[in-house]
Amino acid sequence: MKRIVLLGGGYGGVLTAKKLAKKFKKNSDVEITLIDRNPYHTLLTELHEVAANRTPEDAVKIELKKIFEGQKVQVVLDDIRHIDFDSRTLESRKTKYKYDYLVIGTGCKPTFFGIPGAEENSFTLWSYEDAVRLKEQIREKFGEAAKETDPAVRRTKLSFVVVGAGFTGVELVGEMAEFRDELCKEFFIDPQEVRLVVADMAPKILPILPDKLIAKSEKRLARMGVEVITSAKITRVDSQAVIMGDERVPAATIVWTAGVEGSELVGSLDVQQQGRKRIVTNDKLQSVDHDDVYVVGDNIFYIPEGEERPVPQMVENAEQAAPVIAHNIHADVTNQAKKSYKPGFHGTMVCIGSHYGIANVGLPNRMFMLSGFMALFAKHFINMFYLFTVAGFNKVWSYMMHEFFHVHNRRSFVGGHFSKRSPNFWLLPLRIYVGYMWLSEGLEKLWKIIDNPSRIFLIPPSPHAADATSAASQAVDAVAKTVDAQAAASAVTNAKDAVAALPVPHFVTSIMNGFMDIFFYTSNGDYTVLAKVFQTGMVLAEITFGILLIIGLFTALSSVATIAMGIMIWCSGMAPYEMLWYLTAGVALIGGSGSVFGLDYYVLPWLKKHWKRIPLVRRWYLYTD
Repeated sequence: MKRIVLLGGGYGGVLTAKKLAKKFKKNSDVEITLIDRNPYHTLLTELHEVAANRTPEDAVKIELKKIFEGQKVQVVLDDIRHIDFDSRTLESRKTKYKYDYLVIGTGCKPTFFGIPGAEENSFTLWSYEDAVRLKEQIREKFGEAAKETDPAVRRTKLSFVVVGAGFTGVELVGEMAEFRDELCKEFFIDPQEVRLVVADMAPKILPILPDKLIAKSEKRLARMGVEVITSAKITRVDSQAVIMGDERVPAATIVWTAGVEGSELVGSLDVQQQGRKRIVTNDKLQSVDHDDVYVVGDNIFYIPEGEERPVPQMVENAEQAAPVIAHNIHADVTNQAKKSYKPGFHGTMVCIGSHYGIANVGLPNRMFMLSGFMALFAKHFINMFYLFTVAGFNKVWSYMMHEFFHVHNRRSFVGGHFSKRSPNFWLLPLRIYVGYMWLSEGLEKLWKIIDNPSRIFLIPPSPHAADATSAASQAVDAVAKTVDAQAAASAVTNAKDAVAALPVPHFVTSIMNGFMDIFFYTSNGDYTVLAKVFQTGMVLAEITFGILLIIGLFTALSSVATIAMGIMIWCSGMAPYEMLWYLTAGVALIGGSGSVFGLDYYVLPWLKKHWKRIPLVRRWYLYTD
């Protein structure tokens, strides 16, 4: 039995474990274990949204057991304190774990550069708990300031300093600026009283981005009322201020995002380290000291061939390293050739609040600068792609809910246009009426089918019909159900004039004619048996979905089905203009109204409960929470 242990449930650990599970899916002689101190995977790049109350707290957590549902990965909740490389053992307070291959992905922690008081008096943003704690702190200070009568104390409580103007610091202060506006309304505070500062010891913010994007970022922050201080000589931090050289900047809330170093465990390991406690690896991402120890994510210190700097501590590094490590472990077990790590990074993206972002993305040798809507679009797209690889449809759905559909105060890059604000009960009359219309149409046609089963009136006559008179007669029958009695009488005189139908593009007509020639018409222009079956099916579908809409059962599915039926009628060239009403009403009902005086209120929760128990569904995350 080969034992593969992954230490850390961050980006690198999770992705490597999933790749390994796939490679060793059918190998019963391999055991894969992921150990982490938390039962969930944290989306570290989204913590600022929780800290500033843009998304709910659970938006940045994914249960590890959910991620590995039905896969060959055992999740263990424990806190590893020591690694004995000689005996291949990981040790916690309560037990020991043996390994044949070890993947270290414990990530990083904030570093304070030895500045007095920085660690003791600052908040950090490097974990789920940090984000929740900071959100509570910000709200608490606004609440205290609202009742404070001493102007100096009030100013201090309403002053917030973010130390570090890298990605985390800029994203956080941008979100805090929007959170400030919400809290000012809630606590009746003038926004001009609130001071937001982002400070950095470097000469400019976001230093790895092009100067053009840096200038746009500074302009955006200024518009949001954020002070930017660069080349700040931070010498000390106390509980009420940041000291920058001779200047004291009062603030009751100080957030430290100025840099990171390897985790405490990595720092204590007896392996070669460089660059703030990062483990030195070879091109196969093995520790240079131990061939059976691989390193993933932020813990890697590796300088690719032709480069001067080590790989950056960013999510894409973990994403690209994970498949290489999985391949190399699999290759070692199966005696195959290993791969070298040749990263090709595709840029970086930063959001400054919920409505604006900047991005420098593209191919390694061709980058494009984006700002505003397109930058945020790229960021959300990449986020959803990552979430799909981790937890499939389930997490992508919840991400969309948090970012687009359940947003508050229009805090989304699409504003509040897609947010669900209106209660579903306003759609109840529309649902019942649309259902009644489809049901009455279906019942009317049903009696025609019962009266003469061989009569075809839902499918236009073939252009190869026996004679023009027969064709005209069939055309009259075709429109009789959708036009009034006067139009039908007029059709007897002139069938062509009677067809007051929605126009259909020529290419759609050509496709439909070809389809109907194959399935519905014989060579001499008569109808096939399939035409009768199709017509009967359409009539029964109108009745069925009409009833479902009326009783509020499977409302969303029924709405989509009525739209599909309307489109089919339109494509046939027989849809009256009132079909536009049916189609738009169907779209309005897709969001669902069956939970209001409908059976969906009872049936869907029951189905959802049992649907999630199906192994295949859980394996592929085909459900919503």
